[in-house]
Amino acid sequence: MEITKMSKRNTQAAKTQARERLRQERERQAKRDKTKRQAIVAGSAVAVLAAAGGIGYAVVQANKPSGWDAVKKEKLVKPANSTGTDGTTVVIGKSTAKKTLVMYEDPRCPVCAQFEQTVGSTVKKDLDAGKFKIQYVGATFIDNNIPGEGSKNALSALGAALNVSPEAFLEYKTALYSTKYHPDEQDDKFKSDDYLIKVANTVSALKNNAAFQNAVKKGTYGKWALVMGSKFNTDGKKYGFQGTPTLLMDGKIVTGSDGKNPPMSVTDFNTAIQKALNS
Repeated sequence: MEITKMSKRNTQAAKTQARERLRQERERQAKRDKTKRQAIVAGSAVAVLAAAGGIGYAVVQANKPSGWDAVKKEKLVKPANSTGTDGTTVVIGKSTAKKTLVMYEDPRCPVCAQFEQTVGSTVKKDLDAGKFKIQYVGATFIDNNIPGEGSKNALSALGAALNVSPEAFLEYKTALYSTKYHPDEQDDKFKSDDYLIKVANTVSALKNNAAFQNAVKKGTYGKWALVMGSKFNTDGKKYGFQGTPTLLMDGKIVTGSDGKNPPMSVTDFNTAIQKALNS
């Protein structure tokens, strides 16, 4: 009988101990669950803040100007061999030449290419002979009309060539307008730095010229190209022209035999320029 009672008491104690262990385990589990929930909530809060910050950063980045819009904000770097407060006065030739022929050209302009291919060597011969100096003004309006960015990019590269020397500038301009390298007006090949460098490698002073190539790739003279394009627009309004090529001497537009368009043949150019020099 005593054995039975003791067995019952032992059994009861065991059950009580088991229930206590279970209660303690539940409490520990509850504490673990609570800690885990707090960690999740905290992590979620951090994630939300991070996401909000990320979205804010993305919005700011999206609203930042890019491409050529960003170039407008850059500091103007003037090429060597240029003058004027903004470096857009580019005059080449003998100081003894009394008159200056102002030439307005857009790098992508097909008529400019035709003019350079036909009359360019004659212009260079007269320049070397000291008949006149040349003032070059680059235009970029074709980028707006087609559209594209090759006019601006090529003009920036021409700035890099001018920084090397006036001779490099003239030779590079001739190469860009050549039948071999000048693209169709609709083909924006000049937007490619690699293409511009490829053309430049045909010019002895620019071939494998690391400083020139870095300036092209970095767009060192991009802002200069934009300011130069603005000069074309301002002069066009002042003198009454809109397109390229346009030749100007003593504030008067130099035209061919039709009295309207630029002289597009050697004969027309010789006649027109002699008239302008004599006036």
